[in-house]
Amino acid sequence: MKVAIGSDHGGYELKGEIIELLKEMGIEYKDVGCECSDSVDYPDYGLPVAEMVANREVDRGILICGTGIGMSIAANKVKGVRCALVHDLFTAKVTREHNDTNVLAMGARVIGPGLATEIARTWLGTEFQGGRHARRIEKIAEYEGNK
Repeated sequence: MKVAIGSDHGGYELKGEIIELLKEMGIEYKDVGCECSDSVDYPDYGLPVAEMVANREVDRGILICGTGIGMSIAANKVKGVRCALVHDLFTAKVTREHNDTNVLAMGARVIGPGLATEIARTWLGTEFQGGRHARRIEKIAEYEGNK
């Protein structure tokens, strides 16, 4: 698996924690930025990560900003991306099993690094169940013109 990861200034420190998790899990990653805690615009990092996922340059993406909301909105503008804003373990698991999400968004000002790391670990380790859920994902792809 290869993961693209990006953050704005609000998620910069948490991004470092998640990168350490990716290393620990032996997951190849591409850090799209940002590179410091100075104020930046979240679409400048969220859109490139989402595009890398949509273009299949990477398998999944992880985005972090202050609340996760801006990043999730930006990522979901990219055709083929199914980004979920997640702040709990149950949603991390189910959003992969039922929705086949390919981008995870988290809010560094909403959750701490311990929970964020467990959310990312759960999300990365959970597979899509397919079956009746695949039909629903196909309907979204058809709407987007991806079928």
